[in-house]
Amino acid sequence: MTWIHPISADVEEGADVLGGKGHGLVVLRRLGLPVPPGFVIGTAACRAFLRDGRFPDGLGTELATAVADLEAATRRRLGGPERPLTVSVRSGGGVSMPGMMDTILNLGLTAEAAAGLAAETGDLRFALDSRLRFLSGIASAVYGLSPESLETAAAGAETTRLAETIRGVEAFIGERAGEPVPDEPMRQLELAVRAVASSWETPRAKTYRELHGIPHEAGTAVTVQAMVFGNRGDHSGTGVAFSRDPDTGDSAPFGEVLFGHQGEDVVSGKSLTRPLPDLAEREPEVWADLLEAMPRIEEHYRDACYMEFTFEAGRLWLLQVRAGGLVGRAAVRVAVDLADEGLISRREALLRVRPQDLHHARRPRIATPGTLDLFTRGQGACPGVAVGRVATSADRAAQMATGGPVVLVRPHTSPLDMHGLAVAAGVVTARGGPTSHAAIVARAMGKPAVVGAADLTVDTATASVRAAGRTLPEGTLITIDGTGGEVVIGTPHITTTRQTDPRLHRLLEWAEEVPPTDPTRTHAEHLKAAHAALPRP
Repeated sequence: MTWIHPISADVEEGADVLGGKGHGLVVLRRLGLPVPPGFVIGTAACRAFLRDGRFPDGLGTELATAVADLEAATRRRLGGPERPLTVSVRSGGGVSMPGMMDTILNLGLTAEAAAGLAAETGDLRFALDSRLRFLSGIASAVYGLSPESLETAAAGAETTRLAETIRGVEAFIGERAGEPVPDEPMRQLELAVRAVASSWETPRAKTYRELHGIPHEAGTAVTVQAMVFGNRGDHSGTGVAFSRDPDTGDSAPFGEVLFGHQGEDVVSGKSLTRPLPDLAEREPEVWADLLEAMPRIEEHYRDACYMEFTFEAGRLWLLQVRAGGLVGRAAVRVAVDLADEGLISRREALLRVRPQDLHHARRPRIATPGTLDLFTRGQGACPGVAVGRVATSADRAAQMATGGPVVLVRPHTSPLDMHGLAVAAGVVTARGGPTSHAAIVARAMGKPAVVGAADLTVDTATASVRAAGRTLPEGTLITIDGTGGEVVIGTPHITTTRQTDPRLHRLLEWAEEVPPTDPTRTHAEHLKAAHAALPRP
């Protein structure tokens, strides 16, 4: 049996073997788009590992061969002292589970390799920053050290102190883990693959699968690729893009970009991002390449698409792609527009819109915003209105939800907050933008979300939140508007938008044409009946 597959246009396996991420990269290769070279350890190896507690016979030999092939393709050596090869190690289930499993970046960047990277690029700070990111990633994924403890250990990582900070983090890992991070690159890779496969069984991943009906027995693939560095100089960066607006469905690129950063900085919500169109001014060639790629990707998937990208020294690289999975009025608009564009049929358009999307398409809003007791305002990230008591941590949200609705209020969210996000009626974050972890997970679950409330401070020690000079204790009842971004104290009047949406009207007309017709049905009932009557593509 073959356990490892190259990221190549010739690979025929599907997402059930390669995982959604790996299969998406193969699709991008087939489309002739720029993808870093690499390979995928298939889901069967993960299932064997989870079943037997060890990887299957033959995987070690295949892994060594795959690394040797990658070294030949890149003309670099993993962890080498000159022109070092470094890799990313990412999870990838057959169905997307954003942020629920582990990722390790810059693997192979030993102390010797970091010196080699600094010599190659002439940028010591970049090399040391990349080494520090690797140590933090492997400490969290392999040794189970909390991100908060690592942030404390890495405090004060200014340019002049990066080397000192790295030594402090190395000592911290050695003390807490009982052993140092291995300096042998293949051993690092083996540990990383084991950690990523094991993360399929974490509580946050299990919770996400239960919420979305993903089979627990499927397992994850592990994608290994040559690193491209968004943190390398002024002409590098990273971003997340939708080919169409995920909130409205408008046919225009939407997303966020960070200059001089790596990918996890965008989705974590910890860093201040810029709107995606800022690329046009800062890196016009990268922007042009991204715009050229989007319609080709949409034509293949016949859907709005989500993609993650990095650009290094002015060159674009695509790292992930999947169908957008839009909800509410965005799902309605995109389905109708794609049918008008001839990419899908009316039958497919009907099947892509769920009955619950019709509810979200009505856009509940907080009424008369000018007379409200406004606590703070951020950016609406998922439409709808949620009313609930403030919970300042995921654990508290899970506890408080047994007594009624809660709104999870956090500085930012991470996969470790999944159990709180699962029970919350809505989410508010002080940092992050519309493609941050909080926004993407809330959108996938159809929960109202407000992100980037810049004046908001969350104090878990005192179980309170502060904004505009006011403090609210945990348990205070608030209302959030995921369209306008308002966070209001109390329970204001909520109204449902009644304005006519011509695309929604047309979609419902198509549903009513599917026999057997019944004029007494509601809109949602018409759509459900159409789903039952129409054959699946």
